[in-house]
Amino acid sequence: MSDASLEPPLHPFSLTRRLVAEALGTALLLAVVIGSGVMGERLSGGNVALALLGNTLATGAGLVVLITVFGPISGAHFNPAVSFVFACRREIAWPLAAAYAVVQVAGAVAGAWLAHAMFALPLLQISTKLRDGPAQALSELVATFGLVATILGCLHFRPQFTPVAVGLYITAAYWFTASTSFANPAVTLARSLSDTFAGIAPASAPAFIAAQFSGALLALGVFGWLLKERPAA
Repeated sequence: MSDASLEPPLHPFSLTRRLVAEALGTALLLAVVIGSGVMGERLSGGNVALALLGNTLATGAGLVVLITVFGPISGAHFNPAVSFVFACRREIAWPLAAAYAVVQVAGAVAGAWLAHAMFALPLLQISTKLRDGPAQALSELVATFGLVATILGCLHFRPQFTPVAVGLYITAAYWFTASTSFANPAVTLARSLSDTFAGIAPASAPAFIAAQFSGALLALGVFGWLLKERPAA
């Protein structure tokens, strides 16, 4: 697989820099998600709602910053489902989408381990938190559908607002979905390796990932039609 097959011509950043940006951004995202979950649980005195609120606000704020910083370099996907959508739209090549997915998963796992290290937890863990059932899978489908809808809508109408819109959407989706809106296969895999507040048992992960790709594909179809404007007369 050559760089030429992955990288569009005249892109201002090299393939290596784009892949590093995706890996680093995803790692920092997981450090925020898992680290804020640990901190929230420790400081909430057993109040799960308060712990979730701390987790939510940190994740939403972190996303705004990370997308703003890494967006101009790699597009700041941090999410294999998002890269899949952009490949389907022919906005990035399929080999590049696959490379993005690999570094996103690797970065996510590294970010989980980083969060464990910051809180003096064992690096290697397996989550025991089951998140099973049709309602959880439906929640992930809805969460990912909304995430992709947010991205596509903002890129069409107000690209500069995308980081804020994504951060706000995920902040809301933490609370209106039963699953607390993972909406990201790489995040799901990494959180299965963290037996903390933000974890998910490995047995629950496949249904989440299937629902996430289904939600992304549904949003791709709906918003591909919805945003298609009439040709000018």
